[in-house]
Amino acid sequence: MRTRRIAVLIDGGYFIKRLPKVVEDRFRTTPETVADTARILCKKHVQRLIGEALGARQSRWLDHVYRLFYYDALPYDGVSHHPIANRRVQFATSDQAAFRKALFQELRKKRKFALRLGQVTKESDWRIRERLTKRLLKTRDWLPLLEAPLRDDSGTPWTDALLAEDQRRALQTLIEDWRSLDEGDVILGLRQKGVDMRIGVDITSMTLKGQVDTIVLVTGDADFVPAAKLARREGVEFILDPMWQSISDELHEHIDGLVSVLRTDPTTTLRETED
Repeated sequence: MRTRRIAVLIDGGYFIKRLPKVVEDRFRTTPETVADTARILCKKHVQRLIGEALGARQSRWLDHVYRLFYYDALPYDGVSHHPIANRRVQFATSDQAAFRKALFQELRKKRKFALRLGQVTKESDWRIRERLTKRLLKTRDWLPLLEAPLRDDSGTPWTDALLAEDQRRALQTLIEDWRSLDEGDVILGLRQKGVDMRIGVDITSMTLKGQVDTIVLVTGDADFVPAAKLARREGVEFILDPMWQSISDELHEHIDGLVSVLRTDPTTTLRETED
């Protein structure tokens, strides 16, 4: 059997976000289990490509691996004042930052894994999460009524005088949305930089140097398309794993296969020996 040259590239931010959708809690609760799950994902892809049975006792899957790449960004290390909690937030010492740093250390211990780390920068101040923004912006619809007390001196409760029952309920809902706003509903405007660029550079470099014949990319981002087109023109097989997330018809045009492999059940064994 010929030896394949396979590279698996994992978009770490996307991978972490999709894990709750495809695996049980026990496969993602600690940095160790997340690192093991990333390795299992890679192994399943390689075994599928080389025609080896999943769970084979004498697996030689790593012999067919050029490199396993994990892309993410170093945790933001700035300090900011939370507008609702009224306290300083030191992002460098947060639970999320500690988790990511520990995860990176675990991945460094895995055979043939390489880390590619970008940066996180602050682009804007605190903002309300998207799921609440549209609802709270409806405040604008009620500005004329909110101004009514300034114009009405009759002594009649303005809500009774001006609002129908359905309007009163809608306004009450909006008021409750504002009252229930808590510190978890606002986030600092942070953005990853350098991650997509590193993915594109590695795909291009491996392709032009002839280091691989197959690339598996774990992401749902369309930014990879130019690099994928280059790889395919040079004869590299390009597989996309969106972790069961649907993709647009346009993206299908620029890949050679759509394969999601990471889905667990109660009988799955997480920790495997390093073959």
